[in-house]
Amino acid sequence: MLKKMMALSGSLLLTVGLLSGCGSSGGTDGSKENAGGKEDLKTVTINMFTASPEYTDAFNAYIEEYKKVKPNVKINLEIMQADYNTILKSKIASGSTPDVFQTTAGGDIDTYADYSADLTNEPLASAMTDAVRANMSSSDGKVLGLPVKGNLFTLIYNKDLLTKAGVTSPPKTIAEMQDAVNKLEAKGITPFANAYKEWWVWKHIFQHYVDAAAQDAGVEPKQLVSDFIAGKAKIKDYPVLYNNFFNFIDLTVKHGTDKPLERDSNAEVSDFASGKAAFMTGKGAWDEEAIKKINPDLKIGIMGYPVSDKADQSVIITGADQALRINKDSEVSKETIEFFNWLYTSEYGKNWFSQVAKVIPPIKDAPLPDLEMPKEMESILKTSKSGDLSVNYSLDTFHQKFGELMQAYISGNMNKDQAVAEIEKAWVQLGSAQ
Repeated sequence: MLKKMMALSGSLLLTVGLLSGCGSSGGTDGSKENAGGKEDLKTVTINMFTASPEYTDAFNAYIEEYKKVKPNVKINLEIMQADYNTILKSKIASGSTPDVFQTTAGGDIDTYADYSADLTNEPLASAMTDAVRANMSSSDGKVLGLPVKGNLFTLIYNKDLLTKAGVTSPPKTIAEMQDAVNKLEAKGITPFANAYKEWWVWKHIFQHYVDAAAQDAGVEPKQLVSDFIAGKAKIKDYPVLYNNFFNFIDLTVKHGTDKPLERDSNAEVSDFASGKAAFMTGKGAWDEEAIKKINPDLKIGIMGYPVSDKADQSVIITGADQALRINKDSEVSKETIEFFNWLYTSEYGKNWFSQVAKVIPPIKDAPLPDLEMPKEMESILKTSKSGDLSVNYSLDTFHQKFGELMQAYISGNMNKDQAVAEIEKAWVQLGSAQ
């Protein structure tokens, strides 16, 4: 059962498809279709409830394509943005769990295990890359989710603006970043575009520092996060977290776009794409299309965060942080699993990720999208490692509170030690479902 509830503010509901309902009571509606004398088939309705409005068109594309494969399968897509987690938990509590729903990966794989079909032996699970399959697996090794996409989490930079400022290579250390900031401002260029109005961008930044702190301590990031959740670890004992992370946030606020707490994700993309800032914080590969729509000629670069004075700790993080779940008690679970097996193994599906959704495919033997960030990441990975997606080891209940606390910190309503104490408390209270 769910033990933690997550409250988010505001909502944006986009209902797409033929119907807007998303309970699992749809099943079959008794209508029939007859194609050239073929056996009549009952219409099957699959209701999907997701939190990825940026993929509305892509989802609708595979829904339309699947009609050619299974004309009797109707897929209703409901997408909710800001208030998604609260509504999902309300639906589950009321017994109207959608046939397909979306959660974060990692720790939340276990949180929703009681509601999720076991996909371990399905073709879609075999199709996943090893790293992605691990992100979709529960603590006892069962594959309980399927990835929306592969991803990379990075500092994004404008290559032309860095060149204009005389920054010959992306900074990898704290000192190199400070030098880059000085050079950019000397040319009248704002160094950072931020989206600090959003709670979720904070976790994307922080995980880079968690990885480095774990490396310094000689443990795996998952173990370090577990120690924080258990109340055994203190942020002050990890200089990368207590000093470097907060110093970086201070740097981005002081040398960033105005009114950071009023800048949301779309505003940040606009600021960066229009050349108002050289670096974009807290984001990843999913933003490239939006950037290119505003400025098709912008030359995008990706880099790790300069988390310390060790250049080798500046790495890009890869993995899958979002999961679709199939309701194990759905009346149409068989048809739903069949649909996703098709998407993850068919030739159409292999190309859907890169050509339609334009995301990093989470499956093997699929082409990369024709985008700069995935291609640059592929090149980087030939000689460098990627970081651990440590954001997955804590629940989003914690990450939302963490974002709110960091917003209070940069607004001046909390000093660093107060924020640290509240973060540690939140990690214990909200970090896991146990």
